[in-house]
Amino acid sequence: MNIIITISITAFIVLYAGLFKANKALLPLTVVGLLTALGFTFCAWNGNAVHFGMMQTDNFALAFSGICIIGTLLIFLLTQNYFHAKSDNIAEYYTLILFALAGMIMMVSYKNMAMLFVGLEIMSVSLYILAGIRKKDFASNEASLKYFLMGAFSTGFLLFGITLIYGATGSFDLDRIQAYLVNSQTISPIFYPGVILMMIGLSFKVGAAPFHFWTPDVYEGAPSLITTFMSTVVKTAGFAAFLRLFAGALAPLHDFWVAPLMVIVCLTLFIGNVTALFQKNFKRMLAYSSISHAGYLLFSLIVLTKNSGNNVLVYAAAYTFASIIAFAVLILVKQKTGSDSFESFNGLAKRNPLVALCLTVAMLSLAGIPLTAGFIGKYLMFLNVMTEYKTLLVAFAILNALVGFYYYFRVIVAMWFKDGAETELSAPAQYKVVLLVSVAITLVLGIYPAIILNLI
Repeated sequence: MNIIITISITAFIVLYAGLFKANKALLPLTVVGLLTALGFTFCAWNGNAVHFGMMQTDNFALAFSGICIIGTLLIFLLTQNYFHAKSDNIAEYYTLILFALAGMIMMVSYKNMAMLFVGLEIMSVSLYILAGIRKKDFASNEASLKYFLMGAFSTGFLLFGITLIYGATGSFDLDRIQAYLVNSQTISPIFYPGVILMMIGLSFKVGAAPFHFWTPDVYEGAPSLITTFMSTVVKTAGFAAFLRLFAGALAPLHDFWVAPLMVIVCLTLFIGNVTALFQKNFKRMLAYSSISHAGYLLFSLIVLTKNSGNNVLVYAAAYTFASIIAFAVLILVKQKTGSDSFESFNGLAKRNPLVALCLTVAMLSLAGIPLTAGFIGKYLMFLNVMTEYKTLLVAFAILNALVGFYYYFRVIVAMWFKDGAETELSAPAQYKVVLLVSVAITLVLGIYPAIILNLI
């Protein structure tokens, strides 16, 4: 609870600082607030699970909260001169991102489905505004409208599912819902469609196929830094919420919902990877890449084990930090060239070897190459499913991962083996810090994943 309070207070302080035109104080205030929230996360670690009515603070919530806070902190460090170029009222950017983060902390900490909905809507409304915050940009307006319409549509599915489950069990509480499934000899017929509707609603939020239609256009139209936030931290929180519900309260009904989940996984992997092959725009490729990674993350729910939470944590961390690197480099390249096509990365290794090396590590991690966190994440997901009979599904996923090699290595080839503009590309000090920290985390987790493997 202290984490949410700290982030919310920081958001209000930043908002009022913006009213008094103290723009230079916004980033320091935000960093201090996030570090304080991170400190509360560490202080509560390995304590007894604390229940706050409809929320609970346990290692699961704290681990995912930590990933979300660290990811958001790194993204804020990329704001140097970025928001200033977009608007004079930059405090609203900071405030909305912080409120979205507060909603995400609620999503990873809920023990009551009403609180899941509240957290989800706090996050979503903030993101609808952020996606369309460039009022004079048609692409940004289109992204916001599509995101709002599809988000409202998915919220309808989610609320209808919550209503049906409440009608069957008489409770929104996850523990009571689980007890109902364990102790009832006959489960109400309306419970089953409620589960499917909630699966559909959450699949919309995490960008899983066939509910992914909003993802490419919204990611491309929104400001790149907002896309970075949506693609990394938001997705991590969404999967934590997904996991807490289906691997917890709905685990006794696993045999019922695993079949439609496997269909979603296969469609997500296939559509995400194959469509990414044909993209000529790096940012749009990352959007379809995020869809494919949603499929890999859903592997954790196909076979439920005590390690499912840890597997998602490792994969989410790997994906988050690699994607932050990719978007950070994209922002630098686009500021220099005015384009986010693959050709704009030609010869990047000659213009800035450090930036090119960092992006190479990110692409290798996203592709799942050994000695990177991405490889460990995929290995854990596949190993989890291989313990059961679903080897055909693993083979299908591996084939899709091989497809991913093409579009990830396409960027690497462009940077190191193609000639481009001779102009030097410089990176501000804060960008270098973000890139080096993210690369260090990616490599350390790839070599020694035990650091976070047993946190939950």
